[in-house]
Amino acid sequence: MDRNVNIITDLDGKQFVLINDIRFKGKNREEWKEIEEYLKQYVGEFYEISETAEKIYISSDFPDEYANSENRIKLKGKLSKAKANASQGIPELIQIATNEQFSDNTKEKHVQDAKLGWYRYDVRFALPVYNDKSGKVERYNIYFANMLVRHDEDGKKYLYDLLGIKKETSSPLES
Repeated sequence: MDRNVNIITDLDGKQFVLINDIRFKGKNREEWKEIEEYLKQYVGEFYEISETAEKIYISSDFPDEYANSENRIKLKGKLSKAKANASQGIPELIQIATNEQFSDNTKEKHVQDAKLGWYRYDVRFALPVYNDKSGKVERYNIYFANMLVRHDEDGKKYLYDLLGIKKETSSPLES
C-alpha cells in the first residue's frame, strides 16, 4: 500500500489529512469499482481516534457502501473527486476525527448492524490543485466531511461512509 498522506495541524490548532496524490478522478462507474477494490485493503483493520482512544473497525461492507451509497451517487464534479481521493487517507481520517455526535438508528434495514445507533465525527482533508501548464502543485483545497460510524450489536464501532463533503470557503493552502 503506497500512500502519500500526512496529518497536518493548521494555525488554529485543527488537524486535517493532507493527501498528496490525486489517484482517482471519481467521474465514472468503472473508476468507483477501482476505488471499492482499493478500500478492501482496509477490511479487517481497526484504527484509533486520537481524541477519544475509541477503536473504529473496518468491516467488509465498508468498501461497497463508500463507493455505491446514494450519497456518493449524488456527488458531482469536484466533490466526487474529493471523496474518491479521500479513500487514500481512511486511517488518518479516523485518527483525527472530532466532535462525536450520536443518533439512534431509525431505519429497519440497519436493525442489526447499527443496533446501538450511529456516530458522526467531523473530519477535514486537503487535496492538491495542479497548475495545468507546469503540472506543479499550485495550492491545496481543504474539505470538510462527516465520518459516519455504525455501532453494531457486537459493541464495536464500524466505519460506514464519508458524508456531506464540502469544500471549505477559507483560503486554500498555498504550495
